[in-house]
Amino acid sequence: MRANFLFKKIDNAQLIVFRIFYGLLVSAECYGAIATGWVRRTLVEPKFTFSFIGFEWLQPLPGNGMYIYFAIMGTLGLMIALGYRYRFAALAFALMWTGVYLMQKTSYNNHYYLLMLLAYIMAFFPAHKDASLDARLHPNIRSHSMPNWIRWTIILQLFIVYTYASVAKLYADWLDFSMIEVLMQSKKDYALIGELLQQKWVHKIVAIFGILFDLLIVPALLWKPTRKIAFVLSIFFHLFNSIVFQIGIFPYLSLAFTLFFFEPQTIRNIFLKTKTVEMDETLVLPKSKSRILGILGIYFVIQIALPLRHHFFVDDVLWTEEGHRLSWRMMLRSRSGTIRYRVVNKETEKVTYISLNDHLTAKQRNRVACYPDFSWQFAQRLKKEFAEKGEDVQVFVDNKVKVNQGSYHEFIDPEVDLASVPWKHFSHNEWILPSPKE
Repeated sequence: MRANFLFKKIDNAQLIVFRIFYGLLVSAECYGAIATGWVRRTLVEPKFTFSFIGFEWLQPLPGNGMYIYFAIMGTLGLMIALGYRYRFAALAFALMWTGVYLMQKTSYNNHYYLLMLLAYIMAFFPAHKDASLDARLHPNIRSHSMPNWIRWTIILQLFIVYTYASVAKLYADWLDFSMIEVLMQSKKDYALIGELLQQKWVHKIVAIFGILFDLLIVPALLWKPTRKIAFVLSIFFHLFNSIVFQIGIFPYLSLAFTLFFFEPQTIRNIFLKTKTVEMDETLVLPKSKSRILGILGIYFVIQIALPLRHHFFVDDVLWTEEGHRLSWRMMLRSRSGTIRYRVVNKETEKVTYISLNDHLTAKQRNRVACYPDFSWQFAQRLKKEFAEKGEDVQVFVDNKVKVNQGSYHEFIDPEVDLASVPWKHFSHNEWILPSPKE
């Protein structure tokens, strides 16, 4: 029964149209990153970038290399939209976007992670079988159908993202609306809506609507009686996020995902030249059925497990940050901190205090002061720089952090040499001090 449901043929109009929107949006993201200065600020100006730990070798290309890199990704996006050499373009984009994602986390965003997952998913989907240059150049590949598991892969991925995002909001600072107040403080100078966003009643609406929208939007889009209302609410929700939080293409990508919830014939009538297709509903199970089900099973087990991993770490993830990334914990906290690095020569005991301005951009300084992996990585960087000068050193920090509207508390143990301790990926780093009992 499960195989019959997942492998039955359905109209591929949803996937074909989504491919076009997806390609155009990632192209806009990449060209826009150049035009807005994001590439310059994040990848060109810094002396080095904070990569994901274990990928320190993955640093930006020198000179104008990253501008060329993003221009290539933008062009690959256009090739995806046109369906030209689709497999190559989609996989090349996925690999290049993964490189960008792993080489810098100063501008980390859950949406960048979602785009990386989607890029690989789309690379293996047959999204070029219609309304594409590939289908025009090679008519033998043209098809108006796809297996049902393709649609449900997208839907299940969205359900995981939205559900975890909703559940994560069920904590004190969101439920008392103080987190929304923190988020809106920086929007005070917005034209027309700046003052409105500071109102308490607006904070209450945003907080409650955010929980309910994330929890219910996928079921509401799946159920035909509520689908149109859910779509209208999606437009409002994502346009609000785009205007207020300015998070690039992702509100529009989220709207493009709604294609998978409408009837294929509706999508075909609106967007495609071929209005009517005959569907051969004969069920033919592919020889790779077991492999496909196995891969999907493993993938979704990982997707369900990763956001839960912080429960297996000591202390609160809002304080330690351990297990925060890759878990759809979006716009849940604001962190600020102060930090001073003290480098001690092991032989002479000479103490050197580090000026962060000499090493880091403003955004990097903020991350180093607030996030333990950044603090640890910069300590490793300092140890390496002093070693190049022939000095064997220890690196200590005096660090205080506050979360949301709390007060500052000591965060990293000042007696621990950060340059000598290993980073633990799968267990608690003991040099992170316990969370304050506020």
